[in-house]
Parts: sequence; C-alpha cells; structure tokens
Amino acid sequence: MTAAPTDFSRWTSAHQQRVEAQLQAVLPSPELAPQRLHQAMRYAVLGGGKRIRALLAFAAGEFGQADPDRVVIAASAVELVHAYSLVHDDLPCMDDDVLRRGKPACHVEFDEAIALLAGDALQSLAFQLLAGQRLAEDPAIQLEMVRLFAAACGSRGMAGGQAIDLAAVGTHLTVAELEFMHIHKTGALIRAAVLLGARCGMELSATQLEKLDHYAKCIGLAFQVVDDVLDAEATTATLGKTAGKDAVRDKPTYVSMLGIAEARKLANELRQAALAALDGCGERALRLRELADFILDRKF
Repeated sequence: MTAAPTDFSRWTSAHQQRVEAQLQAVLPSPELAPQRLHQAMRYAVLGGGKRIRALLAFAAGEFGQADPDRVVIAASAVELVHAYSLVHDDLPCMDDDVLRRGKPACHVEFDEAIALLAGDALQSLAFQLLAGQRLAEDPAIQLEMVRLFAAACGSRGMAGGQAIDLAAVGTHLTVAELEFMHIHKTGALIRAAVLLGARCGMELSATQLEKLDHYAKCIGLAFQVVDDVLDAEATTATLGKTAGKDAVRDKPTYVSMLGIAEARKLANELRQAALAALDGCGERALRLRELADFILDRKF
C-alpha cells in the first residue's frame, strides 16, 4: 500500500527541518573568530535548497532501519559538501555565476578568497562530523563510510566530474561521455548520500547494497537530466540561479544533445530503472520510491 501524498509531504518537511536544525547546530557561530569565514559558511549552507541529498540519506536509513539520530549526522555531512561544491562552482574560475538559491553567490556577498576558504572549511567540517560520532555499530563499517564519502568527493567523484565539465565547454561529447561526467559530478554525492544513510543501520547484504547503489546511480543521472531541462525552460526567479547559463556558455547538456522531449523521456526511463532496482524490497523502500517521483517531478 502506498502512503498518501500528504504523508510524504509531512515526512519531507519534518526531515528537512531536522537536517536544517542539525546544520544550524554544527556550523560555527558567526561570532566565533574568524567571524567573516564563519558567517560565509553559514550563509552558504543555511536556509536554502530542498535538501534532496539529505532526504535520500533518511530514506535509505529507513531501508536499513537506522537510528535517525545517526542518519542526520551523515545527511548533514553530505549537505555540507554539497554546499561547498556550490560555493566553488559559482566562483569566476569555475562556472562564474552570481546567484545561488535566490540570493547573491557566496563570493559576491563576501569575496572570492573568503568563498574559497568557506568551501574548504565546509568540506573539512563534513569529515569531522562523520568521524566524530558513532554512526555504525562496527567501527570497520564506519571507516568504510568515511572512505566511500572521500572517494565521492575526490578526483574519481565530484571534483573529477567538475574537471571534466570545465574541459567540455565548447566541445561536443557523446551521450556516453556526458553520462560519465555526470555519474561523477552529480551522481557521486547522491550515491554517497544513499549508501551512508543505509549503512547507519543494520548490516546489509552485498545484494541489498548493490540494489541501493544502482537505484542511486539511476536517480542521480535522472536528477541531472531534469536539471538540464529546468535550466532550459525555467526562469531565473523560479530556479534561484541564473537560467539558461548552460546554453550561453556552450556547455554540453542532455537538452543540447537530445532536445527537451527526448531528455524528459530519458529522465523517466532512469526513474523506472531506479524503481526497478528496488523490486522485492517492500515497504522499507517506500520513501526511496517516493523520492524518485519527487526528483523527477520537481519544478525548480
């Protein structure tokens, strides 16, 4: 039996508020020296975004029957790294954007040097969280969680995907090359969110972990396809960031390569593949299924 939409809405809101409160608590006080750096960190993280990665961690935590008090730590670590990546992406040396989450980008509100340091400090804080509290009964599993998260952030994950993205501006990639880029740039952190949330709970079999990882891989790519469609169709006011920037910069996207109709079709195929990965998982995967729909149907 599927939960009512209002139930999912309440679940989403409650977990967004929970991770927001946790982030408020773990970020350094803006009065603590160096004040300007701490102000920039809080500016970049708090009060913005849909916390989709955190929601995926909570949903996977329910799959693994994890204690939410543990999952919120992992979810917060993922959100800190995501925020750092946005701060760095917006810098003039990267994507050079001035708007993020409906307000001036961090380097505009502060300056480039502080924005760079804020991103560095947010990443460090994320690992401090993961290492500072018990998230799994077996210390070996928690060590594996830290390793997994580090790989998702690094040159074979998010940072590497960004490097490929920068090199791809003005070039013509194949769809396979575009997928490879986004498996790293966008997908790696989404996959980490799911696996970290799940591993906060009971020990899962290799088959269960493979199912979760395949779900996350598909939904991560679907997220990016929808992002490309929104960049082409939505307004800056709706997105909270500069719309149409990909086309202006001649960046290869799913829309530029496939067209909007085919991109939408691909996103739905990826959603179906993500849901198929959860076949046989029963009610414990309910929130993961609902999030697949939520991600595909988002308007901004």
